[in-house]
Amino acid sequence: MKLDPSIIRMLSLEPDATTVTAYGSSGFNATAKISTTLEDGTRKHFFMKTAQGKDAAIMFRGEHASLNAIHHAVPSLCPASLANGVSDDGTAYLITEFLDMLPHSLAGDSGHHSGMSLAAKLAELHTTPAPIPEGHSKPMFGFPVTTCCGDTAQPNNYRESWADFYAQNRLLAILEKCERNNGKNVEFRSLVERIVSAVVPCLIGDDHLNDGKGVAPVVIHGDLWSGNKGKVRIGGNEATEAVVFDPSAVYGHNEYELGIMNMFGGFGTNFYDEYHRACPKTSPVDEYDDRIKLYEL
Repeated sequence: MKLDPSIIRMLSLEPDATTVTAYGSSGFNATAKISTTLEDGTRKHFFMKTAQGKDAAIMFRGEHASLNAIHHAVPSLCPASLANGVSDDGTAYLITEFLDMLPHSLAGDSGHHSGMSLAAKLAELHTTPAPIPEGHSKPMFGFPVTTCCGDTAQPNNYRESWADFYAQNRLLAILEKCERNNGKNVEFRSLVERIVSAVVPCLIGDDHLNDGKGVAPVVIHGDLWSGNKGKVRIGGNEATEAVVFDPSAVYGHNEYELGIMNMFGGFGTNFYDEYHRACPKTSPVDEYDDRIKLYEL
């Protein structure tokens, strides 16, 4: 496998000391390991995704920003993204730090953990305030770039209200994409609009949550399920660190994350108990299950 010259320039690599080999697998793109020898003789590795087309460039731009938003808040939770762009031959690429991933069959909760658990890391992520976006005077709900959940592009323009963001940028945005792809269905649109007009303000309205105080935006992974978490080896083959990858981030309500997690499974009672000890359920607590169901839509 040959490395495109634009990537060699981007990473300041020495071509004669660099190799690229296929590594891992992905449903949407090709994945590879870049290995190079530095001037002092040490070996350094990078992880690379590549794909063709405009949609791939949008996807990688969103993943690049998502990884770095999570990494900035909790550095040990995911790899930093080092570069993304389009190579000289038109191939979109994303390059991150290389993680020595354990196979899923070996990435359970047993073994020697050297750092925080995944539940503790996620709780830290979800209690770290979002940054103030450029041009605004306070944290906002949204994200600076479009992100993709699977192959679905998600608009993330900033809004002051979480309820407005979830209604407009998620529920109605997905509805409109479904209509573009499959045609309009009057009954289906009516159901979604009823959820937007009645259920959303009732369950997650800004004047309803936390005794009228609303919620503060925090970094959300956005596509967290069992296939997007794992363990990496550090300091030899025994010690491991819990990590996540393939994010579709947004600054939003932390429980939005839990809706996605609950929908696909892979996180047990012990995980949620530990998580909620550090990141308590939003008030009203007795509506928590209803909010999680809403966020599964």
